[in-house]
Amino acid sequence: ISDQKPLGCWSVKHGQILTCPVVCNFETHEYIAVHDDKVLRIWKNEDINLDKAFKATLSADVYRIHSLPHGGPVVLFRGGGVRTLDVLLEAPQQEIENVISGEVIRWSGAFMEGQQPVLIFTTEKDGDFFVYVQKPKLSSLHKYKLEQQESAKPLCFTAHTTNQIVTLLCLYSNDSVYQVLIPLQQDTEEEEEEEVEGEEVLSKSLLLKLSVSGAVLKGTSLVVLDKDHVAVLGSLAAPRKEPRECLTIWNTKFQTLQTSKELPLGTSGQLWCYEEKFFLIHGKVLTVIMYKCETSSLAAAVGKLKYSQTPDVSLFMNWNTLEDEELVASFQSQESVALKAESRINLRSRRSTVAEEQPETLSVGQILLNFKDASNYVLETKLRKLMTKAPTPDLQATIGCVVTALTDRCKRNPKYYPQNFLQEIVETRNLSYSLCPDLMAVALEKKDMHLLQLCLERFPDIPEEITYACLKAFLSMSESHLENMDVNLDSVICYIDVEFDNEEVKTEVVENGFRAEMDQDLCGSKIPKESQSRSDDDSCPIGPQKAALLNAVLHSAYTETFLLPHLKNLPAEEAILFLRYLYYLYVKCSEKVNTTLPGIRSPTINQIMDWMCLLLDAHFTVMVMLPEAKELLSNLHKFVRAQVRFYSELNKIEGSLRELQRLNHLRESHTYSIEVLEII
Repeated sequence: ISDQKPLGCWSVKHGQILTCPVVCNFETHEYIAVHDDKVLRIWKNEDINLDKAFKATLSADVYRIHSLPHGGPVVLFRGGGVRTLDVLLEAPQQEIENVISGEVIRWSGAFMEGQQPVLIFTTEKDGDFFVYVQKPKLSSLHKYKLEQQESAKPLCFTAHTTNQIVTLLCLYSNDSVYQVLIPLQQDTEEEEEEEVEGEEVLSKSLLLKLSVSGAVLKGTSLVVLDKDHVAVLGSLAAPRKEPRECLTIWNTKFQTLQTSKELPLGTSGQLWCYEEKFFLIHGKVLTVIMYKCETSSLAAAVGKLKYSQTPDVSLFMNWNTLEDEELVASFQSQESVALKAESRINLRSRRSTVAEEQPETLSVGQILLNFKDASNYVLETKLRKLMTKAPTPDLQATIGCVVTALTDRCKRNPKYYPQNFLQEIVETRNLSYSLCPDLMAVALEKKDMHLLQLCLERFPDIPEEITYACLKAFLSMSESHLENMDVNLDSVICYIDVEFDNEEVKTEVVENGFRAEMDQDLCGSKIPKESQSRSDDDSCPIGPQKAALLNAVLHSAYTETFLLPHLKNLPAEEAILFLRYLYYLYVKCSEKVNTTLPGIRSPTINQIMDWMCLLLDAHFTVMVMLPEAKELLSNLHKFVRAQVRFYSELNKIEGSLRELQRLNHLRESHTYSIEVLEII
């Protein structure tokens, strides 16, 4: 996720539709999908074409596939029938019984109880809700009716099992969460007959009221975190205020709201939870938020309750910023795990945490607060000591706080900028953008090109907006200004030879598959001699400092969808300059047999090609219209066609070359010889 790169992508044919979520089989490391309701597909990560993957057509429509870590996949059909995947694959066309009649499945979940998988699903018919509990390996089925609630109906469900009891949580439209306890019965034939004859009505109890300080949460999704905490995604409606979407965490034991995160860009209404991480769609981005649930205590709950008794619902704090008290509460190294992600959540109240703090063991947050008004020299000295003494589990989070403290001071005092200290931290510590999100913004403001170069080369999670800002800053800065800056030239020094007067030394190199006389064959119109002489000049269009900075941009991870809108804002003159440099790199790569540029952190041929395509996608119409871009596009077109023609010729003799290689392996000659082989 931090690299923003898809690791795999598979698609069905045109006209086919995936009709249930794809799951992973934990035992075989295979993916399982269903398209068009009945067609089952199974494939592995190395498979490329989904159409060639294993296919099985089933006899009934599939509602959902649940994958259990130690129980294998379980398939739930729309008619209520359940099969394990192993049983289903033995006879894909086996008849599937219809358990429900006229009912529609609203939710399903699967768990392991001992060695047996248990599947539970809820259905609706004419306003009544039913609960089914199945043990597929034992062919066991129990049906219950959910107790009705006046003027309210269930919106979503979630469940977990403990000691042979299924706890079903229901989020109702009256802004309440109800709890239903369902015992996992020991199944016998007599019990099966009794369950068919009648339905037991399940009573429910109020677990949680989603309101605090006059504000009501209109929930849309609910997940269980542990036995005392639940998370609810929904819209917070406060009196005389606009509703705002929030992710909230509640303590069900003490009926209190523990913490919340506002989501201003909106969500899809869906929330997932897996291995202490929340997954939700925020705007157009998949957001992953780590959390840590500590043991529920009355002191923590009451402390939070006291803190929240304000009319403006001040307990809804912003998890993206760590200010003063929050800084103290978020770094209790002995009590909680530091979270290295976009957001940090600590489910203990800030007030109770500070109250329990031992005065002789100061937290990182308190230490930083003590340095808040110290002199610049004292601050840097203390921060260096703090990084060397930081405990191992919290080391990264501590360093992130140190950088945040420095950037905060830079914002408050424009004359203060510890350039060497910041560069030293980035060079020697394994940081990420999310740990110090203000660092690159401050570096851009101070025009610290070397620090930006280091961040682009080392941070794996830089947002596309910041990547574009760096690119624009590099392209817009004059060469004379860059010459006086300290920039690492390791990525360019091996293929851009620089003399003392900064003029590039030209060396004659033969290009792979590219000859000047081939130009005339591949291009319909001849180029004037003057422009042709310029096109023959293979010198780098920019200086080595700017080239090294642009190479750092080429190394930065990105997602094309998010980067393209920003690239379209790049001025045409700078876009052409960037394309000229990319074309220069492309030619340089093609000169080498292995298409690899020499040097440390030099761009790869794939990175160069990807950025050329991105830039042309973003500015193609503009470049076609600009006279100064015509020659560049023409040269690029000729060179690419020459490359295609060259590799096409190589493909023609591929068979002969393989045969030659085979003959060399068969022949064992220990004497020197010269052989002439004629390729016909």
